[in-house]
Amino acid sequence: MKRPDLFAGVRSVLDLIFPPVCHICGAALPPGDKFLCSPCIASLPRTLYHRDPSGTNPMEHRFAGIIPFRRGTGVFFYAPGSPLSQTVQDFKYRKFPGLARRLGQIMANELFPTGFFSGVDAIIPVPIHYTKRLRRGYNQSEMLARGISDVTGIPVSILLKAIKPHRTQTSLSHDARRHNTQGIFSLRHPERLRGKHVMVIDDICTTGATLLSAAEAILKDEPTTEISLISLGVTF
Repeated sequence: MKRPDLFAGVRSVLDLIFPPVCHICGAALPPGDKFLCSPCIASLPRTLYHRDPSGTNPMEHRFAGIIPFRRGTGVFFYAPGSPLSQTVQDFKYRKFPGLARRLGQIMANELFPTGFFSGVDAIIPVPIHYTKRLRRGYNQSEMLARGISDVTGIPVSILLKAIKPHRTQTSLSHDARRHNTQGIFSLRHPERLRGKHVMVIDDICTTGATLLSAAEAILKDEPTTEISLISLGVTF
């Protein structure tokens, strides 16, 4: 006989006492919705970079001529104080890893029909240093990656490691961000990526310094790897 799911029962009771609400507008969520309501999801500003037929994808321009890569995009425009910023604050600093995973699913649902994930063998989240992970309890980029994996079936690979901490990037200039992220990642078991096409994911791309450093670490130890780049949000 199947055992009752006690945790599901507890969740149901808690949902009755504290009904789940949208992390953007605060409205009660209808049954089946998680973390964000449909109108708020629809209102998030899409970049549509992956649909740019002119070859002037601004996300790809950030990396052009610096590293070899197949494709890149940031799914939503990001600005401080915006609704997207509010969700990022929630999943990074307020213990809502499930919100990051839900946003990863939304990203995948946006991109999957366009063929953006075609040929990708693995998703590699930008890692955070173990001291930060201990404080936070999870890596938000990994949760985004797992959300994408939920939709696409592409496995998440935790082969990239942060070997030293780095200070927050928020107040740094472009050059300072680049210096701040150089040499902070290393690749474990590089042979597992030989000849593979991997998609490196971060939560927010401002200058691209963190994604660039992650991609460089992969290519340094396994130059046959093909790289694509993606972020939840990208600055204007």
